[in-house]
Amino acid sequence: MKAEKLLEVRFPAKPERLCLVRSLVRSASTHSGCSGALCDKLVIAVNEACMNVIQHAYKGDESGEMVLEILNNGSELLFRLKDHAAPIDLNSVKPRDLDEIRPGGLGVHFIREIMDECRMGHLEKGAGNYLEMTKRID
Repeated sequence: MKAEKLLEVRFPAKPERLCLVRSLVRSASTHSGCSGALCDKLVIAVNEACMNVIQHAYKGDESGEMVLEILNNGSELLFRLKDHAAPIDLNSVKPRDLDEIRPGGLGVHFIREIMDECRMGHLEKGAGNYLEMTKRID
């Protein structure tokens, strides 16, 4: 089954823009038939992914841009996040030890717990990075 693109949005790599992104993720998830609880989890995962790009790929440079696409193939949602930051070290993207008590650093853990599948890589010719997250629709 071919996936339907629900939305594609470009936005500056600024934390204050994530309120709009969260609203779009919730709306697209609800429209796709996800339960309220699943919508909440998807909002958390996409928000964490965006914050990781802002903090670690762009290193707080608010002149960067991000692109979020949400696709629905009838049985699962695909969230594709792209940036134009320098290629990141893919091996460094891992959750921190949960026994380490400190604030922050749990984004990768939340994403992996919530999503069914995650793939990341570099865009062609070093033009940035991508993260694809897939979740079956309840």
